[in-house]
This record gives sequence, structure tokens and C-alpha cells, in this order.
Amino acid sequence: MRIAVFDSKQYDRTALNAANLQHQHELVFFDDRLNIKTVPLAEGFDVVCPFVNDKLDAPTIAKLAKLGVQLIALRCAGFNGVDLNAAAQHGIPVTRVPAYSPEAVGEYVFALLLTLIRKTHRAFNRVRDGNFSLDGLEGFNLHGRTFGVVGAGKIGLATARIARGFGLKVLAYDPYPPAVCEVGCEFVSLDELLAQSDIVSLHSPLFPTTHHMINETSLAKMKKGVVIINTSRGGLINTVDLIKSLKSGHVGGVGLDVYEHEEGVFFEDLSDSMLDDDVLALLTTFPNVLITSHQGFLTSEALDNIAASVLHSVAEFAQQQPLSNEVKAGA
Repeated sequence: MRIAVFDSKQYDRTALNAANLQHQHELVFFDDRLNIKTVPLAEGFDVVCPFVNDKLDAPTIAKLAKLGVQLIALRCAGFNGVDLNAAAQHGIPVTRVPAYSPEAVGEYVFALLLTLIRKTHRAFNRVRDGNFSLDGLEGFNLHGRTFGVVGAGKIGLATARIARGFGLKVLAYDPYPPAVCEVGCEFVSLDELLAQSDIVSLHSPLFPTTHHMINETSLAKMKKGVVIINTSRGGLINTVDLIKSLKSGHVGGVGLDVYEHEEGVFFEDLSDSMLDDDVLALLTTFPNVLITSHQGFLTSEALDNIAASVLHSVAEFAQQQPLSNEVKAGA
């Protein structure tokens, strides 16, 4: 099948080409994100393979259908950028990569967290300048503190498992909790988790019900000095409300690998241009805020798993088999 891979970087191309050796599909890579302006690039393709910030709204999907596209094979877990109702109306199935490497993201949570609370990024810069002073670098122990996991899917549970290894007490919230937590956590209500946790790690999908779940009201329920880590979806946090809590000192630290308005910024080299987003620019000025560019997934193992999963979905579709990773309207 002919597959148009949108918003592709060199690491995508390397992983997909390697995985394709056993499938022999025709892969064509585009730097452009898939949206209503770039959808003509999909002409002549059976499958489109978008990434997390591509916008497949109803007009875009209608155009894909007219161009003869038969399958949307996402190479990410999130599918909030796809109008699933429109896809169903046009008879185009949508697949995703539900669990490429939960450990990759779980481990990255602690890369952000430890860097933030032990200030190793600031220490690194000091030493490079010949400053070996320890003033201002005091952190705190993780051992014995309470770690809250919001969203207990595969990534959330992988993160909880790592947290237990640090000697943290782990609380978890999920709208559909299992009867028993397999990693030794305690399921509580969201309000209980926010009130008791020293660290809150977000792992929820982005739905209308979870959009801005971290806002002025929920932030006020958290402990003073709480550390918030978000490696899931930027839209889970109302950034303006977060900045207010940072300014007041109520929030003690924030690690963000995602941002609600990251499209057009993250994954791009903007070092020679001005940052148009004033909110993001302000966030970067806080010494207790650590921002990375949506790289939690970026390990060789995860890239290999993503590529294999995408091409497995395409193979299932080509062979008219049930699509094991399909997502539908109402999911």
C-alpha cells in the first residue's frame, strides 16, 4: 500500500523504513503536518500516517475521502486531533499506537522530576561557567513523599511502578480503576489525590471532560509547594491559571514535556526567530519550570515499537482483518 507519512523527522524515517523491510509498503515522507492546507499531498495514497499535532478535522477528512484515502494510521497514542465521527461517516477507519513503550515515558517523568527538584540543569550550567558554588541548589528527597498518578493506563502504571522504587507512597486516580492496583498503589478520588500528593504526574488522555482539568480550582486543592509533571497532553493544564499559581508560590515546580499550544513550536528549530507565544515565553522565565519539547516518547525502543505497530495496523487493513488498534467515535 502507498503510505503518506506526515510531520516526519529523520528518526521517524529510519524506524519506519527498518520496520517496512518485512512489509514492503511504499512509504513517502512529508515534513508538513497534515491539515486542511496540506491535505492535497495525500492524493494517490491509500493510507495517511499523521502524528500528534496533525489536525484531521471534518473538512480535512472529507477531502481525504475524496482523494481515495482508505485508512488513517496514527503513529501516536492520542487521537484527539482526529474527528472520529467524520471518519466514521466517510468510512475511513482510524488506528493508533496504544502502548509503544510505557517505560519510555515513565522514565522520562523522573528525568524531569529529578532534574527539577535537584536542580541539576542549573548546576550543570554553573560548572560550565566555572561556578562551583552550591548556594540555591538545595532540593528535597523523594523517599517517603506522596506521588499522585492521574490516569492509570499503561503509562501511568509504569510511572507508578518506578515511583515505588524510589520509596514514594503512590496514589492513583482513574475514572475506571481496576479492583486491585498491580503496582502497589492506592486508588483514591481525584480530590484526595490532589490534596495529599507532593508530586502530581498527569497521564490522562485529552477529552472534553479532561480539558483544563488542572485549573484555578484544582490547583487550589493541592499542597503548597506541589510539583506538577505533565508528559501526557498539554490541554490538561490551563496554563494561565498555572502561571498564577507559580507567581503566588503555591506551586513549587513544574515539569512540562507538553504544552497546550505546542503546535507549530514543539519539534521545530526556532532558535533564529522570535517566540510568538507570550504565555510560553513567560513560562520559560521561571527558574522552577522545566520545559522540554515533547520528547518523552523518544527512545530507540519506543520508535521501533511505534513503527512496527503502525505497519501492523496497515497490514491488518490490507488483509481485511479486524483492526486490533482501531479507535472509534465514542471511544
